[in-house]
Amino acid sequence: MTSDVGFRIGTDSSKFPAPAGTDAAWLLEKAASAGLEGVFFRSALELSPTLDVGELRALREQADDLGLYLEVGAAKINPFAAPEAPEIRALGDGDYLTGVERIVVACAAAGIHEIWAATANYKFDLAGRLACDRYRTDVTWNDQLRATGKVMAELAPVLREHGSHLNIETHEEITTFELVRLVEEGGADAFGITFDTANVLIRGEDPVAAARRVAPYTRQTHVRDGALFFTEQGLCRVLAPCGQGVIDWPALMTALLDAPRKALSIEGIMGRRFQLPIPIHDPLWHAGQPDMTTVELAELVRLARGYEDAVARGERRSLTSLAEPADDEERERFVLDSVAHLRAVAAQIGADRAR
Repeated sequence: MTSDVGFRIGTDSSKFPAPAGTDAAWLLEKAASAGLEGVFFRSALELSPTLDVGELRALREQADDLGLYLEVGAAKINPFAAPEAPEIRALGDGDYLTGVERIVVACAAAGIHEIWAATANYKFDLAGRLACDRYRTDVTWNDQLRATGKVMAELAPVLREHGSHLNIETHEEITTFELVRLVEEGGADAFGITFDTANVLIRGEDPVAAARRVAPYTRQTHVRDGALFFTEQGLCRVLAPCGQGVIDWPALMTALLDAPRKALSIEGIMGRRFQLPIPIHDPLWHAGQPDMTTVELAELVRLARGYEDAVARGERRSLTSLAEPADDEERERFVLDSVAHLRAVAAQIGADRAR
């Protein structure tokens, strides 16, 4: 059910509720039966713990037969984050870089060429600035970015050899400005961007402006909305289904028409919706984000005011309501409601362009 403007809408495997004991083959069948158009698996090891090419190829062929796109994830490519992924080092017999390369090679042999990566971590159970690797005190963020660029240079030859792209996410710790620079320096023939529509709010970016920046390099997209609230720190973001937060979806999806791939994977919720701070009153937060613009930050304030006004009118959920745990039924509804909204928006964009 691809939209007239080319969007294919699927789900993130890690955020789609599944009974215990199910596997990747089950999720592909479930996605197809639910009317979805693809699945992004957070790790290639979900498809085959040993990276067996036969197992990987069988799942890719199953996805093809079901009319689904199939994307996988690799690892964090910031070497300062590498110690938190010992399974990747084990894949490389002790060499982390070799582990990532083996994921690329095995996936390419199975016909899977769009591979997710990220730069660092966010510790959701910690409070304050140090929850985000951007603010580590043992290594500066600039040093982490330089080290990431060096790893990308090492990975580029194997990516080019196999016709694959490593697509780095707009994760909670990195800005779109920084990612565009990394991809341009590393080469768009080997690297791309995984655009997470809600994470950019954490970095003080307007999602529509962010989409316009990353669109030329966006090869994977993780899609969800965000509710914004005023707090003592400034603002906070809470995850919401597409169309139930602050994002202007017609404008954002129009910006993504220029993306080389238009696969939108709904990244739903676990048992909670991750209330994360946007500490706009903190001078250190501002100092650590030299690319941030007052225009985009002002837009976030406007969006937060609009959302809180909608809460007062009874049109949106309150912060207290969104803090409640989500059961499996609501988690699945998050995905399906998001799909329905995005399809409606895509259809309207297509109708408008046909006039």
